[in-house]
Amino acid sequence: MAWRELLVALLAGIVQGVFEWLPISSQGNLSMLFTALGESGETALALSLFLHLGTTIAATVYYREDIRAASEGISAWRPRAAFAAGNAEPSFVLIASVTTGLVGVPLYLLAVDLASAVSGGVFVAGVGVLLILTGVVQRTSDAVGLGERELPTFADAVFVGAAQAFAILPGVSRSGMTTSVLLFEGYDGPAAFRLSFLLSIPAGLGATALVVLDAGGLPEIGVAAGAIALTASVLVGYLTIDLLLGVVKRVPFWAVCFGLGALALLGGGVVIVVGG
Repeated sequence: MAWRELLVALLAGIVQGVFEWLPISSQGNLSMLFTALGESGETALALSLFLHLGTTIAATVYYREDIRAASEGISAWRPRAAFAAGNAEPSFVLIASVTTGLVGVPLYLLAVDLASAVSGGVFVAGVGVLLILTGVVQRTSDAVGLGERELPTFADAVFVGAAQAFAILPGVSRSGMTTSVLLFEGYDGPAAFRLSFLLSIPAGLGATALVVLDAGGLPEIGVAAGAIALTASVLVGYLTIDLLLGVVKRVPFWAVCFGLGALALLGGGVVIVVGG
């Protein structure tokens, strides 16, 4: 393996491991990184989605006790008691994940077509626009205030699942979108983060499976490079989750989205002018 491929794989895994826990799009930042390194927009999109597998593994290990408790509820799930006390969270995860799949697959196909049709500069600028829109959503949800709801409903699951599907687009934060929608629906911060976390595992597995099936294997990378990137994302993700979740509670990340989005627009514009 060339040294450049090794360094790119390590860097990609580190970026995914750090940014996945923040309500700013890890996929958007990875897509910009891959594009800056000379990959096509289509390949950058596939690689950034594929690396969600690493942080999904890290989250599964870190929150194994929470997952065990949730899985017990899922195993005892009954349709007639859906969204009743004791069965609400499993129902929420199930309905929201199905909705994400129904909305997300067409969005993924659209994103792939657009990424393959546009130049690198336009792709990066598009990521910047989506980062800024994510920041707008988060800023608006901050202004709504905290609610007191506890049990999710069928409508909550459908709305959150649809919102999560848009995270298939580079620049749209999965955690930012789902948490913001839950805040809009009246949940307080801890409840919103918990429900968003529960959704992250099936979403991460689904995104990885979609990319692998679409590409017929690893997306434009060798097995060794993929293993290095995944290992880095697992280790960095696990080691940084405590620190970064604490930062999320104190820093207005809508402002970070605005800043990164503005830089992406500027960088994409420069590439377009230069001829990229």
